[in-house]
This record gives sequence, structure tokens and C-alpha cells, in this order.
Amino acid sequence: MIDINEFISKIPFYSQFQKYNSPWAITTDLKEIIKKIIPELGDDFHIKNGTAIHKSVVVEKGVTIKGPAIVMEKCYVGAHAYFREGVLLGKAVKIGPSTELKSSIICSDTSIAHLNYIGNSFIGQNVNFEAGSIAANHYNERANKRIWVNYYNQLIDTGIEKFGALVGDHSKIGANAVLSPGTLLEKHSIVGRLELIKQTQ
Repeated sequence: MIDINEFISKIPFYSQFQKYNSPWAITTDLKEIIKKIIPELGDDFHIKNGTAIHKSVVVEKGVTIKGPAIVMEKCYVGAHAYFREGVLLGKAVKIGPSTELKSSIICSDTSIAHLNYIGNSFIGQNVNFEAGSIAANHYNERANKRIWVNYYNQLIDTGIEKFGALVGDHSKIGANAVLSPGTLLEKHSIVGRLELIKQTQ
């Protein structure tokens, strides 16, 4: 249905995701996918309570990581960051202080600054989220909360009420910008500071 490889050129543990035809199917099942990957990891990870943290990772004080979660090598997790169930970080990802992640994949060399929220999203490589930017995953304000996405001018019903964004490689998201639920951003996209991305009505 949606070719994720159009957006992201290298996905960690890609073989685990090949059977899925949409990013929201992956984020919905991400907790179970991560649970299956963890037993295959080597002894260069600290594995405890459903979390696998590579031994090279820097985790500052006050961080909460709820399993299942995988944090690959050379990542940095800033003070008081909060990982809710189902988070996968690729290599050399930087998560800023007081950022919250939920049911999301963050691919290698991406930086999510401080005070961000990324929910039920698939974020590509070398992406930068400036401070306070958000990938929203739920239409709190609507009576009908079903999420649709706009893919090549075709509206697709996800069939679910929680999906954030699919953000292509090398994209830049400005400070305090908001990606509405169901946002699809091509590679090298730029979202301005304070900008609201709303691709469907």
C-alpha cells in the first residue's frame, strides 16, 4: 500500500518489517516486533525488563525507559527523557532532555531535540526535530478520530485512531512545529518553525 523505502533508505532490523504494507501497521505492532528482536541481540547489549540498551549508549539521569525498547550503539538519551512502550532507536540517535517517545522507530543519525513528543511514528535517517516540535498521533478534538493519510493525492483510511507521521530521510522539522496525525513527509522535507502540517481535512 505504501512503500516505506520511498521515504527511508535504511531501516534497522528491516527483515522484521517486510511483511507490513504500511507504517501504521508497523507502529501498531511495534511492541510485539521488538519483543521478537531482543532475544536475537548479542552480549554487547544490557538486556533487562524488556529493554535492550547497547553498552556504548549514554543515558543521562532521570530517564525512564519502559519495555519493550531497543537502543542501538552510540545513542545519546538526555536527562528525563521518557520512552513509553515500543521504542526502537537506530545507531547514533540523539534524544534530547524531557523528550517523550511512544511506539516509534527513530532511524540512525537522527536528532530529536529537547521537549519534543513523537507518537506512533516512523522517523527516517539524518532527520532533525528542533526543540518543542511534535508528531501528534491522535485527533483529540474530533468526534470521528479515524486517521486518514494523503499518499500521492489518494486518501487512505488507516483504520486506526493512533498514528503520527512517516518522515523521510534528511528532513528538518522546525522548533514548535506540529505534524498532524497521518502526516507523510518525503525525503529532504523542511517544516518551518511554528508550522502546522495538516495534509487531510
